[in-house]
Amino acid sequence: MNARVRKPTMRVCEECERAERWDEDLEAWQLVREDGERLTGNPHCIHEWDINGAFNPMTGTINGA
Repeated sequence: MNARVRKPTMRVCEECERAERWDEDLEAWQLVREDGERLTGNPHCIHEWDINGAFNPMTGTINGA
């Protein structure tokens, strides 16, 4: 199996709970909708995304390692 780099597809602000998902077609983060409502959070928040050192972007193994 070859090693692959993966990227996050969802993120949530730890401060205001703004939620976004990655849109492959637009190549941009888009607001998540829940029950038809956009999860915008606080527009004045300096977002602290929940993507941190616990997220491992590597999958699989590196050949020859």
